[in-house]
Amino acid sequence: MIWDVIIVGGGAAGLFCAGIAGQLGKKVLVLDHAEVLCEKIRISGGGRCNFTNLYSAPQHFLSLNPHFVKSPLARYSSQDFIHLVQQYRIPFHEKHQGQLFCDDSAKDVIQMLMAECQRGGVRIEHPVSVERITKSGDQWALETSQGGQITKHLVIATGGLPVPAIGATEYALDLARQFDIPVTAVRPALVPLSFTSTDFADLADLSGISLPVSIQAGHSGKRYGSCLFDEDLLLTHKGLSGPAVLQASSYWIEGETIELNWLGKQDFDSVFMADESRGKAVDALLAELLPQRLAKQIAERFAMSKRNWAEVSKADRQSLKEYLIHWSVKPAGTLGWKKAEVMVGGIDTKALDGKTMMSKAHPNLFFIGECVDVTGHLGGHNFQWAWSSAYVCAQAIAAGVR
Repeated sequence: MIWDVIIVGGGAAGLFCAGIAGQLGKKVLVLDHAEVLCEKIRISGGGRCNFTNLYSAPQHFLSLNPHFVKSPLARYSSQDFIHLVQQYRIPFHEKHQGQLFCDDSAKDVIQMLMAECQRGGVRIEHPVSVERITKSGDQWALETSQGGQITKHLVIATGGLPVPAIGATEYALDLARQFDIPVTAVRPALVPLSFTSTDFADLADLSGISLPVSIQAGHSGKRYGSCLFDEDLLLTHKGLSGPAVLQASSYWIEGETIELNWLGKQDFDSVFMADESRGKAVDALLAELLPQRLAKQIAERFAMSKRNWAEVSKADRQSLKEYLIHWSVKPAGTLGWKKAEVMVGGIDTKALDGKTMMSKAHPNLFFIGECVDVTGHLGGHNFQWAWSSAYVCAQAIAAGVR
């Protein structure tokens, strides 16, 4: 049999693409090396799968070409995927900033993808390793651990490098290099950052405190620019954690600092410069803006504990304000691929057609999902990229694009 489409990778993007292409009349084969498919979906969102975000839009993605995501997201939006979830009667709920999670289990999303493939008559084979891929005329030949396969269209959906324990590999990047398709440098993202103990000598006793902050990382003009996120921060015995740090990690480059505004969206002057604040103790004023233990520690750091605000000099007031809204620290590194949720970098988008996900140099070779140099912010955006890139790819194949 000569397949219309072979998709290498049976994760979110691969299965979604397969289901659509199959339902559009194409003969589709999915090959995956894993014993159990969709492990990344299964473990995502604490087992409930943050499957999309209500507000997913181009500004929520990193790419060396930030315009690349616009067409796929416009043609298949988060609302489109939500409609599919509703068709399957999967109960879900919204959390922080538009994040949507299954009420019951991530398995509901996996079962939906499998059902979509079944509706399209998709054949899924696993565990199968693809050992060699060659181009022969206008067809692709695959040598696998279970024999040879031939296809008119080849889709690579093998993901990125995070979580090697569930089978993540460089397969897509290696294949791209084999066919002289450029690959941008990759690094872990949405990953905890590590810190030296000396950076947190005055915060060591505050483990367990969580608070909303504003966090900034990266620099404008550099590869992926800079970010400013309003997110929750968690103080731990090792330093900083929580969504704020994960978001910043996608923009952070080794050797750079990250900057915190401990007050988040709160305004320093509205509390400290009010007339009624002059006779109040500094630690009491800080406690109006921050968790009490953190407020006390900061007051003690500036030798202001129990001092009335009216007694504090103008210079000391400015020093306190600068500390609160421009506190910076230099991370020692990240916790690596084992703890990362996604990958920054990948198949260079300059080598792909953003309307089809097809290689510009190799007709009928497509790359979708995480292996492409498109990385979403925390909160369901990376799954939305999987759905959107898979959709435009399947539609292009069905339309006979070359």
